[in-house]
Amino acid sequence: MPKRNKSVRVNRKKSGGRRPLVSLLIIVALIVLVFYLLEKMKKPAPEKPVVKPPPVAQKKPPVKAPKPPAVHKRYTSAAKVVPPAKPPVISPPVTPPPSKPTAPIGRGTVAIIIDDMGSSLHEVEALTAINVPLTFSIIPGLAKSREVAEVAHDKDHEVMIHMPMEPKDYPKRRLEKNGLLLAESDEEIENQVKEYLKTIPYAVGANNHMGSRFTEDEGKMRDVLQVLKGKGLFFIDSMTTPRSVGRKLAGEMGIRTAARNVFLDNDQDVAAIRKQIEQLARLAAKRGSAIGICHPHGATIQALAAELPVLEKEGITFVYASKLVR
Repeated sequence: MPKRNKSVRVNRKKSGGRRPLVSLLIIVALIVLVFYLLEKMKKPAPEKPVVKPPPVAQKKPPVKAPKPPAVHKRYTSAAKVVPPAKPPVISPPVTPPPSKPTAPIGRGTVAIIIDDMGSSLHEVEALTAINVPLTFSIIPGLAKSREVAEVAHDKDHEVMIHMPMEPKDYPKRRLEKNGLLLAESDEEIENQVKEYLKTIPYAVGANNHMGSRFTEDEGKMRDVLQVLKGKGLFFIDSMTTPRSVGRKLAGEMGIRTAARNVFLDNDQDVAAIRKQIEQLARLAAKRGSAIGICHPHGATIQALAAELPVLEKEGITFVYASKLVR
């Protein structure tokens, strides 16, 4: 037993001497490995070479055949230099000259009555500027009735009263509030006509405004004409109905009277109105005299301004309505 224990001590001594050596080697190896790894981390990794893609061949645009030069009436895209055309000269609009009759009209006397006056001073100013005798028939009670009468008189034009009278389509057709109605008494009618005379200064005569029903009634027309006779005024029948008794009755009562021959502006067209004016002039040349009635519309004023001076040169004499009553 004592011998065995001795051998065991010897082996323990041998093994105990190896262990420190092995541990030292392991530590040294670890230190070397750490230094190696640190050195390796400091060095940058080699960059990978960048491979550029091969250049793509660009397609060349197809060569277009040259277009032939576009030639227009006043322009060409050809290389040839063409001097620019001169711009057209634009002259101001020229008012067409008054139409001349195809055949000479001859001599005659014409009176033109402008109905429905009294709403505007501009109308009377424009009409008197034509410098031809015109007769202004003014509706009583309109906004400018008295002023229009005064302007016309101051410019040596004649003034009439345009008396509103009941038409056949009344009350469907509007009539002025002071219009004469068949339903009114004789006294009411006479008083209303007297009021007309007070409203329109300088009046020398009268004619009817509408009145296609009223002028067919002899009794009511007698009431009207009796007042006109007492004031020395003449009466011109506008002839809004072929059955009017106005002119015939006035003649029987000893009142100077006449009747309208031509309406000039039923069609509101300048050319149409000019034809009507010429028709009036030809009628005057044939009969010796004629009376026309129109209204202060823009087209009418334009037609009168164009035609009347020409007709004067052709031999037509323009007079006031009072010159053609008998």
